[in-house]
Formats: sequence, C-alpha cells, structure tokens
Amino acid sequence: MSYKTILSFCAALGLGVVISTASALAASAQFAHVEGKELVGADGKPLLLRGINLGNWMVAEGYMFDLKRVASAEQINTLISECLGDMGAAKFWREWRANYITQKDIHLIKSLGMNSVRIPLNWRLFITEDASHRMEGDGWELLENAVSWCKAEGLYVIFDLHCAPGGQTGDNIDDSRGRPLLFEDEEAQKLTIALWRELARRYADEPLVLGYDLLNEPIAPYFDIEALNPKLAPLYSRITKSVREVDRNHVIILGGAQWDTNLPAARIEGDDNILYTFHLYWSPPTDASIGKYLEFREKYNVPLWLGESGENTDEWVSQFRALLEKHNIGWCFWPYKKLNKNSCFVTVAVPPHWDAINAYAAEPKKDFKEIRETLPPLPVAQEAFKGLLEAIKLENAKVNRGYVEALGGQ
Repeated sequence: MSYKTILSFCAALGLGVVISTASALAASAQFAHVEGKELVGADGKPLLLRGINLGNWMVAEGYMFDLKRVASAEQINTLISECLGDMGAAKFWREWRANYITQKDIHLIKSLGMNSVRIPLNWRLFITEDASHRMEGDGWELLENAVSWCKAEGLYVIFDLHCAPGGQTGDNIDDSRGRPLLFEDEEAQKLTIALWRELARRYADEPLVLGYDLLNEPIAPYFDIEALNPKLAPLYSRITKSVREVDRNHVIILGGAQWDTNLPAARIEGDDNILYTFHLYWSPPTDASIGKYLEFREKYNVPLWLGESGENTDEWVSQFRALLEKHNIGWCFWPYKKLNKNSCFVTVAVPPHWDAINAYAAEPKKDFKEIRETLPPLPVAQEAFKGLLEAIKLENAKVNRGYVEALGGQ
C-alpha cells in the first residue's frame, strides 16, 4: 500500500498519522533510501549506483553539438532558427528529442552494465513561459517515456533540474541570462518549488525513480558567493518541504555550491532521506582529491554520490571510477552521447555540411546585414541538420569500447 493511500485511508477514518522519519517509510515500501552513510535498495542491502548522464537530450549544450561559440540551449535554438526558420527549428527539436534517446539507447545502457541514469531537465519543457505558468510541455511525455523504458530494463532514474527558472548557475549550462537569478527572484523560486512538487506528485509511487537532484551545480564561482551561498540551503529546505507534502518515498539529492563542490553550503536538517552529490572533473584520481567529501560524509553521517565526472581519457576515467568504488561512492559519468568525441559511451558522426554551420556559428553577428551575408544557403543548412538527425540514431552511431571498459562495462 502506498504512502498516499495510507494517508487517505487514515484521514477517512479520522485517524492521525505519525511518521518518524522518511527513511522508515521508504524502507517499509519498495524504494531505495538512505540509512546513515549508506544508500540502500528496497531489499535493505547497500546500493552502489553505476550510471551515465543523458546530457544533450532535454538540455542542449553547444560543445556536445561540436559547435564553436554557441553554448546554451537558447543560443543553439537561435542558431537553428536562423538557419532553418522558426518552423524548421521546431520540427528539428521534435525529431531530435524523439531520436536522441530512445528505448534502444536505454537498453544499450543496461546491457553495458549500468544500473542507473541521470536525466537533465530544462524547466522550459515542463512549464509554459506565459503568465499562466501551466505545468505543460513536451518534457512530460519525454520523461514518462524514459521512465517506462528504464522500468522495463530495471534501471534507476534520477531527475536532475539542470536548468531552473531564472538560472541557478549563471552560465550556459542552465540556459539562463548570465546570472544565477534563481536566488534573487522570488517568482523563479516559486516556479522551481512548484515544478519539483508536480514531479514528485506524479512519480511518488514509482520505485524505479530513485531520487530528485534538486539543482545542478548552483552558484558558479565567479559571482558574489559570500552573498549567494547562504541562500542555497534555505531554498533547498523550501523545495524539500514541498516535495515531502506529496512524496515521502524518494531520496532528495543535494549538490553543493560552486559546481557541486561546496557541500557544506548545501546541508540542511530535518530530513534523513537525503543523499549529497558532488561533481569533480580533471582532478588527480587520488584520495586527496576527494578528501573533503569523505570528511563531510564522516562528519554528518550522510551518503555521497558522484553525479558528474568524465570528459577525460579512458585511463583517467578508469582510475577515478576505481577510486570512487574503493570509498563506496556511487557514480554517474558525463555524458552518454555527443558529437565527434570519444569520451562518452556513444559518438555521433559529424554530418555533411556541418563545417558550414560551424563557420556561421563561430562569428558573432552585429546586425541583420551580417546575418544575411553569412548564413549558409538554405539547402545546405537543411541537409546539415537532416544529416545530424540521422547521425544521432543509435544504429548510425559508434559505441566506444575503451570508455565502456573504463567504466567497468561489459
């Protein structure tokens, strides 16, 4: 019987319900949950997450398109709209999202030895941008499909709010306006809370959804971190409180400030079904590199999870993965698929005419005259993006054996 069913039944009888901890409830249901410094499965046994991030699917990034200068999702959309027109761009995105991650991709991830995926989300796919802010958009169906595919394969799913309203990082990765305005804008905070509440309401009873990664890499280091960092934990507390009103089953995942490296800035109290996540790129694969995270785990008796790493050589990936496992830290490397690079599970080939798209993207435009004079011819642009949509399909891409083996895959 689910948590919501129990509450409804007791309410109908006029009975009060006392719940001592989120973990106790989760343990009695069929959900992974936190026990002290351990993440455990529904069977009560320690659970080591081994996963991959589905980056560039619902949150596009320029470098994974092998583009120059164009970085954020909005900048990529502007580029495509200039090349193909607004209707052409809309059609491109529909086909992109239908083909970049499919049931075949999820099956491959499972077959390579992973037990989990992290799905980056962009709020714009889940909330209308007009004044009504309705919980509508293509993201809901895409996410439902992904969860159903993962459920069929027995893969855990972590939802990651990569792009929050207003922007939580102030960089291209959150598709924002260049500032972490989430921490200054009350309306953006209310939208963020509402989005998480709706996600939690929809998936409260789904055991294959492991948890909710509330904000990806909040507060980039080149802003006023002394003023912004103290605002992180209170916002986490508000989101968590709202989520717990509809869902006490799932793990809440909290990342630290400054690219998920400053865990003390993220710590909250009052909920013991919390997993703390850190991201680490390009550091030596040594105990010293993760020392401060191990100290945090010991000091506060909480579990750790590495939510992102990678973008390195196969040798480094193998060594860092082994280091994490030595210290009983689950992991989720970045990313699953991208264009023209081998530091991922699946490489997408560069399509014909992509050099023309890149040449146009590489030069900033001052006015419409420069746009007109430098745009690639429409037939060339259409062929380039048509070729890209074919190249991203799993049957046309290349699986990187070295990267798979570096992550201990089969």
